[in-house]
Amino acid sequence: MFRRKSRGDAIFDIANHALLFLMVLVVLYPLYFSFIASFSNPQAIYQGRVIFLPADITFSGYQKIFSNDSIWRSYGNSILYTAVGTCFNLIFTIPLAFALSRKELPLCGLYMKLATFTMYFYGGIIPLYFVVKNLKLLDSMWALIWPTVIATYNMIIARSFFLGNIPEDLKEAAFLDGCGYIRFFFSIALPLSKSLIAVMALFYGARHWNGYFEALIYMNSETKFPLQLILRTILIDSQASLAMTEDATTVADKQQLVDLLKYGCVIVSSVPMLIVYPFVQKHFVKGVMIGAVKG
Repeated sequence: MFRRKSRGDAIFDIANHALLFLMVLVVLYPLYFSFIASFSNPQAIYQGRVIFLPADITFSGYQKIFSNDSIWRSYGNSILYTAVGTCFNLIFTIPLAFALSRKELPLCGLYMKLATFTMYFYGGIIPLYFVVKNLKLLDSMWALIWPTVIATYNMIIARSFFLGNIPEDLKEAAFLDGCGYIRFFFSIALPLSKSLIAVMALFYGARHWNGYFEALIYMNSETKFPLQLILRTILIDSQASLAMTEDATTVADKQQLVDLLKYGCVIVSSVPMLIVYPFVQKHFVKGVMIGAVKG
């Protein structure tokens, strides 16, 4: 038998749903607006006619973006960097988190303190650049992967997941059957951590895909630039061309093209993550929230 909701409960549910709807709207509308504005006439945007639907549809911005051969090459570079970088992140982060979740590990507390120390104290960009340079990683894919192969925050989340979701009784039973730590990790702990792996892959993958600052510092060859850096270059070149134009009519036309490029670049760079996210979304709450309960 279901208990009938009181008037107060009904009001609370309505207010709760209304608040959640507003929060979703605030988060999603900017992306939706960028999407419809990317193929709307900028003049219609200035006039406030692009709110929920596009107006005076034009694809000149996308034509400008995709007519650039470097876009397709940089897309391949970003996919390669993201795939390889995420794999290395998982290979190093997950085993380290599992090892640090074992309280019988000698000096486990000291290792955690040292790892946490790096979250608050950072050497800076210049020392890191010289480290990468001395390792001869400049202008290579590995300059974007090795310096960030382990994110301390992600490692702590993974460690908390193992602490909260791998019972000691399970470990003791496995060890009674002759299982060692390595086999226990690969045969028992890892298969039980699919949601954690999915969330870690999402975190690391999004960071690699959206990152451009490291490439800006370490990359010299344009053929090796990731997508974000190429899009940045296109925008800067378009704005520089606009600054050198003197004719008022031409300036207005180029300004509209620059605005289209801005919105188009947002969409072009966001589409892959929007495609991937639904496949890991079901693991998101389970992988993060359960691991966040215990430290």
